[in-house]
Amino acid sequence: MALRPPEERGTDAQMDADNLYREEIVTDRKVGTLRMMTPIKSDGSADGARPTLFIGEAQIMTQAGPLPINFEIEAANLAGAIAGFGEAAKEGVERTVRELQELRRQQQSSIVVPGAGGMGGLGGGGMGGLGGGGKLQLP
Repeated sequence: MALRPPEERGTDAQMDADNLYREEIVTDRKVGTLRMMTPIKSDGSADGARPTLFIGEAQIMTQAGPLPINFEIEAANLAGAIAGFGEAAKEGVERTVRELQELRRQQQSSIVVPGAGGMGGLGGGGMGGLGGGGKLQLP
């Protein structure tokens, strides 16, 4: 959903009446949750011209705590979404881990270490001892 900048839209926050979904939550209370997004018309009746969407939700534990993972499941019905949950969750977790690794790599390559040369004397004690080792710990 793309929103215009606030100065362009003012207080206009209109919903798209042609793109409405009824959301139902299905869970086994063990592995994860499915969000079943049923397309509807603006009068609330089912819109059979559009497919039902299935969004899986799970969590992985990290050093910083639980990290929610969301992933789309390609399925024609609820039974298919349940059957495909495991594989889609695995792909979602793998994608998230790759994204986290890339973010960590980008963060590490952008670290400026005081006193590492060319910093105009910021390290070692020139400005009250801003040395500190220059290591960034990411969870």
